[in-house]
Amino acid sequence: MNLVTRRSILKATAAAVAAPMFIPATALGKGGAVAPSERINVGLIGLGARCRRIAGDTLKNVPSINIAAVSDCLPSRLDTFTAAVNPDATWKRYTEFREMIEKENLDAVMIETATHQRAWIACNAMAAGMDAYIEKPMSLTIAEGREMVQCARKHNRVTQIGTQQRSNPMTNWACGLIQDGKIGTVRRVKTMNFVGPVAIPGGMPKHPMPEGSDGTKWWDTWTGQAEFHEYNANLFYNWINYVDYDGGGRSFGVTGWGAHAYDQIQNGLGTSDTGPVSVTLMEPVRTFDAGMSDFHRDTDDDPAAALADEPKEISGPVGRCIMRYENGTEIDFGLTNDQGPSFGAVFEGTEGKIEINRNKVASNPKELTQNDENPGLLKGSQNNPHIQNFADCVKSRDKANADIEIGQRSTTICYLLNIARAVGKVGEELKWDPKTERFTNCDEGNAMLSRQRRQGWELPS
Repeated sequence: MNLVTRRSILKATAAAVAAPMFIPATALGKGGAVAPSERINVGLIGLGARCRRIAGDTLKNVPSINIAAVSDCLPSRLDTFTAAVNPDATWKRYTEFREMIEKENLDAVMIETATHQRAWIACNAMAAGMDAYIEKPMSLTIAEGREMVQCARKHNRVTQIGTQQRSNPMTNWACGLIQDGKIGTVRRVKTMNFVGPVAIPGGMPKHPMPEGSDGTKWWDTWTGQAEFHEYNANLFYNWINYVDYDGGGRSFGVTGWGAHAYDQIQNGLGTSDTGPVSVTLMEPVRTFDAGMSDFHRDTDDDPAAALADEPKEISGPVGRCIMRYENGTEIDFGLTNDQGPSFGAVFEGTEGKIEINRNKVASNPKELTQNDENPGLLKGSQNNPHIQNFADCVKSRDKANADIEIGQRSTTICYLLNIARAVGKVGEELKWDPKTERFTNCDEGNAMLSRQRRQGWELPS
């Protein structure tokens, strides 16, 4: 039952039944509380570290959302997650998310699983009538992402992809300056040369199943659409680095911080519903160790400096690329860790420059961004306004700030980089059609737009 239907039933029931003499203020939404009839019942799926942060911010700052149930295929996480986030929680716990969406009266799901699991879960949930907040990157391939968009549109679902800067007032304001021509015509955008994923190494030993598992069942479920490998703890805990499961997700990775940075390019250029028309690899691909702690200084004002304790074992393929848009704007993916905005880009126009980073903007001339119109730094977590926007749109049925089409286009940029590097044709322009989402001169690249899914893990048609 969706939110509108449930609310209609509650209103009809209230009209038919005599009101009690005393009604708690919380039931009416007084005193800052949200009336139960106006709360959104949400199920959390994938209870790792990222979900802990999302859940914590939601519980503290978005009272219109009620976490009604949680799900993870590894049974032990149901208890450890609850103990860490809310020991007094009364939410239902499930190891099978399909059972959760069948039994619980949910309006939406928040999907914080590994990347390779997100499309299958999101499409099944949306087909069952639920809105979806989906962690970035939303998909494992470009073709898979397009199927997710089609599923959302078919079932008229509200979606929000986890690129939180789309709900940051200051960065959106700076993107508006660029779109309004405040730096003239944008000729070039300089952004980060993030590392891609690596292949799963051969000969990895089979490890004993983790404590609290249910044998091999959970591992088969966790593997999902990907090729099955025997359980190895490195695969499970470092999945974000491997091409089977992600596009280069941790820290200075293409689909990790790159998904945020490249989304800001799309936002600034006003190209959120389209994409580039070509990508060119400018140098041979090499392996690069992107351990940020070796680059950022204590005095560095890049927001990434605050994350200097992240693991250093972030090694993968890099290769500077150039993308071009139909209007001639050139995107140079060439900056390294200590050279530019880790969560954004530098926009170079005919009349000035603007740098957009997470919770930071700068410009030349300085007066463009140093004035009273600047909304200023976002206080608190970047998650708060983004989750609130999702909750508001679940009620209003408007498109969220990072609607799934926006997510598809930004994710596509990430995978175009990986594909250009994998094809490896230095100096050769691979022409891309953003309407058909295919290369027009590279069959090898087109073969990488999708992957064969393991039997039983096909997306719903």
